Amino acid sequence: MPIPSTPLSTPATSSTVVTPRVALAVATTLFFMWGFLTSLNDVLIPHLKAVFELNYTRAMLVQFAFYGAYFLMSLPAGRLVAHLGYKKGIITGLLIAAVGALGFWPSAALRTYEAFLASLFVLATGITVLQVAANPYVALLGPEQTASSRLTLAQALNSLGTTLAPLFGGFLILSTTVMSGEQIQALPVAEQVAYRAAEAQSVQGPYLGLAIALALLAVFVCLFRLPSLAEATEKADSAQHTLLDALKHPHVLFGVLAIFFYVGAEVSIGSLMVNYLALPETGGMSEQRATQYVSAYWGCAMVGRFAGSWLLAQYPPRRLLAGFALANVVLLGVILAASGEVAVYGIVATGLFNSIMFPTIFSLAIERLGPLTNKASSLLIMAIVGGAVIPLLQGMLADRIGLHLSFVLPVTCYLYIIFYGLVGSRPRAASGQGG
Repeated sequence: MPIPSTPLSTPATSSTVVTPRVALAVATTLFFMWGFLTSLNDVLIPHLKAVFELNYTRAMLVQFAFYGAYFLMSLPAGRLVAHLGYKKGIITGLLIAAVGALGFWPSAALRTYEAFLASLFVLATGITVLQVAANPYVALLGPEQTASSRLTLAQALNSLGTTLAPLFGGFLILSTTVMSGEQIQALPVAEQVAYRAAEAQSVQGPYLGLAIALALLAVFVCLFRLPSLAEATEKADSAQHTLLDALKHPHVLFGVLAIFFYVGAEVSIGSLMVNYLALPETGGMSEQRATQYVSAYWGCAMVGRFAGSWLLAQYPPRRLLAGFALANVVLLGVILAASGEVAVYGIVATGLFNSIMFPTIFSLAIERLGPLTNKASSLLIMAIVGGAVIPLLQGMLADRIGLHLSFVLPVTCYLYIIFYGLVGSRPRAASGQGG
């Protein structure tokens, strides 16, 4: 069955349901918020690395806990959204994320790394529910032909969040120099207490504010009567298809892998950028100054997504995806071979070409799926676990061969995305909707 471009509504209620254009505007606020929360990890990692004196591998457990939630909670999130509908699913996701953000207050007070990881997992669980609900919802709010363009526009607001978060976090979280354990022990007892209190507050305040913002956003969404688009949920799937039914479509299977490698590469680069720019042979800059370049990295993604929204409406999404992935292969090749300003600006520029990848891969992977759309969406959100696995692998590589050379790993990820754009994303002619 074809996916409708207009919402379900009865004559009695049609006048009170907001238009798809307004619904899209509401949905984009969600993209902004989870972009902000996700990018804030790039500031949290160097802070916790210094506070707990971690190596690169252990520091990457931040992303492992965060993105691991996508893998573990995506299926429950898919069932939840199928049961509640898109709107209630979105509200639930916001409230769960608020609880996770609130967990940073006791985590900072306890000064326990594992407590931070647990809070991040809960926060990411809420974002997982949001992703499962909001990505297909935006894709289905209009014609299938412009789904990539619509998702890219929404992701541009996501990138605005990822651009602002490093500046916000750098000012509030990385504004003070973190002392080593030996330096703290050398301080008088009163100064130790004062230092630990200030250290905790640098994390507590920002995340408490975010918890309040998430709760208020849930109330805001609750006030709108959003189109239900129930035809695309599991409620409309009379055949009760499974995840395996979705994976029988090659463009879905290859799309899951593409999301895995794309998110892994993007998160790896962003997570290690502060430490990379602090290397003497690269930028030799302070961590707080490096956050400005992380912001520029995500800012490039934002610019690329606004431009990409127009480009994807004019040119074939598959070719654009492959071309952008090729550009990042070239840029990372330059980074591996260079140092100094060339490496600094090269790594920042990769953000520009990351811009269209997630929404384009996502929309291509759910193409022509009908009632299987929800199943495929859950699989694609699960694949975001690449953001847990790839950064951890790169952290292990960095501990073994050095941070600079470890960027060979994202190169391999982008090579796969070239394949997906040119070959793997094409639905089989024999594949019917729904399977």
